[in-house]
Amino acid sequence: QVQLEESGGGLVQAGGSLRLSCVASGRANSDYTMGWFRQGPGKEREFVAAISWWSGGSTDYAGSVKGRFTISRDNTRNTVYLQMNSLKPEDTAVYYCAAADNGHLVVTITDYAYWGQGTQVTVSS
Repeated sequence: QVQLEESGGGLVQAGGSLRLSCVASGRANSDYTMGWFRQGPGKEREFVAAISWWSGGSTDYAGSVKGRFTISRDNTRNTVYLQMNSLKPEDTAVYYCAAADNGHLVVTITDYAYWGQGTQVTVSS
């Protein structure tokens, strides 16, 4: 089983930046997808970004964060990052790191079997 641990959340003013980190441990298939999801207050959990771990590091983003957020990975440290710039109050949410046992880009929530505990991001206006 893969274990995931997020960190880096906090309180930031609108227009500011944060970088989230997710460290993965345990066993998984040789190729997989790492993703970030978020759930704001009173909202459904939604896809934010994903990256193929070994297969070229292809990425995908939700339209709401495209151009502002960047997902990346450090294979040596087994860590995935989410760099968040130009933050808006509507970005306020609990952000979750997740992993899917599929090397091709996965963006559907049900395809992710492993989840972190989440880290709170609050953007003030």
